[in-house]
Amino acid sequence: MLYPVPAVMISCADEEGRSNIMTAAWAGTICSDPVMVSVSIRPERYSHDVIARTGEFVINLTTEDLTYAADFCGVRSGRDVDKFEYLQLTKLPSAKVKAPSIGESPVCLECLVTGIEHLGTHDLFLARVVQVSVDEKYLDEKGRFVLEDAGLVAYVHGSYLSLGEKLGTFGFSVRKKDGGNRRRAAVRSAESAAGRKKPSSGRAADRKDTRRKKNSK
Repeated sequence: MLYPVPAVMISCADEEGRSNIMTAAWAGTICSDPVMVSVSIRPERYSHDVIARTGEFVINLTTEDLTYAADFCGVRSGRDVDKFEYLQLTKLPSAKVKAPSIGESPVCLECLVTGIEHLGTHDLFLARVVQVSVDEKYLDEKGRFVLEDAGLVAYVHGSYLSLGEKLGTFGFSVRKKDGGNRRRAAVRSAESAAGRKKPSSGRAADRKDTRRKKNSK
């Protein structure tokens, strides 16, 4: 019952170059220096043995436009279908691993496995992030990555949900406030947000040729 969680798409490739995508909800950051992540995978999953043998994978963040693909990759096996081809997803060469990245994803984290913990129903893959690729369309005029504009989704007990309105920024609870004027402005902002309709994020197929900016980790 520890929800919400990210519904990420894990891409990998075997020694012959055959690629696959699986969906994982149990993934997250575990260290900032060095940058490390983890993902829990059932041993019976097709991607499990591929990742265990090759020692690498890519975490691709999921957007509203990718929700159908994420669900499909979570219920169909790579033993039976080429998911890149079936879903018409863009297979991008990664910078530092042989596993491909998904071109429609706003953020792709290239990972090298550093250890595997055999826990029971799932094996926990610990990995170091060696490269981060971001979609340039989400960079503002100052070069800051505006991730909140990407239309990311979360997974909550069997359902995919879009993220709601921003409620604050890190440290806002202890930041100095500008008296009553700021409080009144916050109330007006909250009231306005309650009636605001979220804009459509567009279709993934229209973004296949989007250039990326590579940032090394």
